[in-house]
Amino acid sequence: MHIDARNIDNNSLIEGDICIVGSGAAGISMALEWLNTPYKVILLEGGGFEYESRMQDLYKGKVTGQRYYPLESARLHYFGGTTGHWAGFCSPFDPVDFKERDWVPHSGWPIKREDLDPYYARAHKNLDLGPYEYDVKYWQDKDPELTSLPFNDKAVFNKIWQFSPPTRFGTKYRDTIVKAPNIHLYTYANVTDITANESVTAIKEVTVKNFAGKQHTVRAKQFIIACCSIQNARLLLASNKQAPKGLGNQNDNVGRYFMEHLEIKSAELWLTKPQELKLYQWDWGVKHRAELAISEELQRKYRILNGTASLTPLEIAKTHTPMIDLWSADTAKTNAFMHADQEKAKKEKSFKSYKAFELFTRVEQAPNPDSRVTLENEKDALGVPRATLHWELTPLEKHSLRSIYKIIGEQMGISATGRVRLMDYLQDENDNAWPSFTGGGWHHMGTTRMADDPKKGVVDANCKVHGIANLYMAGASCYATAAAPNPTLTLTALTIRLADHLKEKVKQSV
Repeated sequence: MHIDARNIDNNSLIEGDICIVGSGAAGISMALEWLNTPYKVILLEGGGFEYESRMQDLYKGKVTGQRYYPLESARLHYFGGTTGHWAGFCSPFDPVDFKERDWVPHSGWPIKREDLDPYYARAHKNLDLGPYEYDVKYWQDKDPELTSLPFNDKAVFNKIWQFSPPTRFGTKYRDTIVKAPNIHLYTYANVTDITANESVTAIKEVTVKNFAGKQHTVRAKQFIIACCSIQNARLLLASNKQAPKGLGNQNDNVGRYFMEHLEIKSAELWLTKPQELKLYQWDWGVKHRAELAISEELQRKYRILNGTASLTPLEIAKTHTPMIDLWSADTAKTNAFMHADQEKAKKEKSFKSYKAFELFTRVEQAPNPDSRVTLENEKDALGVPRATLHWELTPLEKHSLRSIYKIIGEQMGISATGRVRLMDYLQDENDNAWPSFTGGGWHHMGTTRMADDPKKGVVDANCKVHGIANLYMAGASCYATAAAPNPTLTLTALTIRLADHLKEKVKQSV
């Protein structure tokens, strides 16, 4: 069922059992888990079904620290959310990503990789992925041409990625959500405030507003905030009339530990003879490929973060403009960059042999409490303080990049297959500066991080905000560490896990 919140009476009271705020990958995945149940689900979307500049402006904010993309371009504010321009890259986190690592400050999750495995498998269906198989041998058995570089897998292994078409949630799931009798989708229902009970131990209601001048109240038994990492933190911080520091922020953790993936060209791989390396090449329409990853054993030995290296033929890579220089505030409107990239890739499509490849890194950012989201004095058109993102890196990221390519280079030398040449910015081990082309993957994570101890995080192992009985956060904002893979598969799995937990909780309350 769909209701346009601009067209109902002002100051309407909307009531249900479950209230989901946000309709991106997390919000829609959560709603899908409640289809055909006896519970009334309220799904609140701030925008409509298409891009609108006025809606997108609500995401505008300030950026300080490391150079970053305009905030209003990094997330889409309409039904389907940022799946409207994602590229579909999916791979699960490694077991080491969930562990406390003594060389990575603030690392460690209250759950393990095996806790997510059944939910990863279920998330594959939402994202239109293939079988839940990430063992390179499985794919090589299907295609003998997927030959591997001759690495010792105790040092460097082939980490498999699978690729969603990519699934546009707003397109694929619109009819399912709108036609569901127990799902009540409200568009143009921007949540501007959250109200708790007198003791601030449970949420009573949320306030929604829109540009038609309408304001409504939504009440439910359980609330799930699924607005993306920056907006999740922003909403908690802005809901400060009862808790001066913001809801869930008694230990000043809301908004902290913002993480991105550093995505940056780092080195060149020169082979002794040309090779096709089909296993490592990617193009639009390809279902899977491998990237080079470092074993847990060597991550521990070299005390480095988790990261992967992808291979692009050097003659093609040299024609690519750095992402940080391409992605502007206007790009979100047209998806021009993504569409242009697809067309360019189709023209370049040719799995032929090459001798030289660019090594492009995707490496996790170390959890850093000073990399954070705070509120500005300026307010948006609906009266909510805008967000400021301070993106701050540490020396560990650059140490990790150097070490990753030292390990890969050693393996190339041992096998006499080729050599690795580091880019200039990685040559000096005492230089922690970053080049102008340093960019991120638009992968916002961490601002309501998961931890058993309320002093170390915002939500518990079930994504419930510490100290508030019925308030949950969904999406990558719950990540304690970023790992190397793109976040969508894991955030979808984590959301399905949260849905199962809530179903049990609701059953027990009856």
